[in-house]
Amino acid sequence: MDEERGAAEVALRWEAFLDRVKERGEYDSLHEAERAARVVLALLGAHLVGEVRAQLAARLPEGFALILLNPLQSAEPLPPERFVRATAAWIEGATEQTAAWDVSAVLSTVADAAGDDLLGQILLQLPTGYDLLFGRPQPT
Repeated sequence: MDEERGAAEVALRWEAFLDRVKERGEYDSLHEAERAARVVLALLGAHLVGEVRAQLAARLPEGFALILLNPLQSAEPLPPERFVRATAAWIEGATEQTAAWDVSAVLSTVADAAGDDLLGQILLQLPTGYDLLFGRPQPT
């Protein structure tokens, strides 16, 4: 099953994870991909709790897992549009359009690392609409 496969797999290496983000975000450098990944994962970590956050961290490269586990603080779960706006606020020179691109590049890579079962649990902790940010539209 998906969870058994995910647990048996070694967490994505840092470079492999960043290469995927770089490709999906069409960034010019790994530095840009890393900046986006750090911000998006810090914001995502503020929205996830308990075992779900721990399971996702276990499937990420160690440095990114630590960012997810030590998130920026959020008083309440942000709806998807505000999550994108918050991302834009944390990335120098970003607009809402470029931040939406950043979020999509990072979260689609996170979705691949998580697998379908864990992603379903993640989406249960998030406000409606995050399925689109992860690039995995859910049936309504």
